[in-house]
Amino acid sequence: MNRLGTVIYYVENVKKTIEFFEKAFGLTQAFVDPSGHYGQLETGSTALGFASIELAKQNLPQGFSQITPKELPGCEISFTTRNVQKSLNTAVDAGAELVAAPEQKPWGQTVGYVRDFNGILIEIASDMAASCQSSSCGCH
Repeated sequence: MNRLGTVIYYVENVKKTIEFFEKAFGLTQAFVDPSGHYGQLETGSTALGFASIELAKQNLPQGFSQITPKELPGCEISFTTRNVQKSLNTAVDAGAELVAAPEQKPWGQTVGYVRDFNGILIEIASDMAASCQSSSCGCH
């Protein structure tokens, strides 16, 4: 059986991106390789990694779509927190751009969005409401 091991985003500057995520979201650097082309953050059982655009070009010689700050990507990183507004404020103070203010969702979560200087979309959400973890909320 497969399991999710690492989520990796290709970015212009691995070290700067790691430092931003440490400051904006309180994460801890696991490592940055000596070449500076790859790094990971401590995020639990699934690692969050960043690889350089140069490494992407080596790994994917047929090409790839690079994330840019000009448009929202079709994927996101999602963090859960007890205080969505406080976490959004911390991210914005660290340099993130507010994309969507917190909003209560029908399934019980409060969700807001920012994006970093690379253009990576980041959801900040409360834990799923206990009532939605069963089938009683009607969203299943």
